[in-house]
Amino acid sequence: MDLSRPAIALCAEGTQLEFQKQIDTARQRYAEAWACAADDYEKCIAAHYVGHLTQTAAEALFWHQTAVEHANRAEAALVESFMPSLYVNLGYALEQMGDAAQAKHFYDLAAELGLVHGE
Repeated sequence: MDLSRPAIALCAEGTQLEFQKQIDTARQRYAEAWACAADDYEKCIAAHYVGHLTQTAAEALFWHQTAVEHANRAEAALVESFMPSLYVNLGYALEQMGDAAQAKHFYDLAAELGLVHGE
C-alpha cells in the first residue's frame, strides 16, 4: 500500500493503534481515512478498515459492500491482491446477517482467488 497517500497512511496508523488495543482511536483514524479518501482505491481501503471495527453486523455489511463497490471501480492492479480479503469480509458480514447463500457466493469468489474461508 502507498503510505504517501493520506488515507492509506491513516489506515496504517489505525492498524498500529489496534495492535496497541486503542480501538476507539483506531476507529477514529479509519473514519478520518474515509473522510479524506480521494479516489476509489483509497475509498476501498478506508471502507474495509471502517468495516473491520464496526459494532453491528448491519454496519459491517454496509462498509464491506462499500469497500467491494469501490474496489470494482478502482484500477484493478491496485486492488488485485486485496480482493480475496474483501470478499471474505463481505461474506462474513452477510453470514452474520443471516444470508448464507450470498455469504457462500463471496466465500467462493475469495477461494477462486486463493483465500479459503475456514468454516
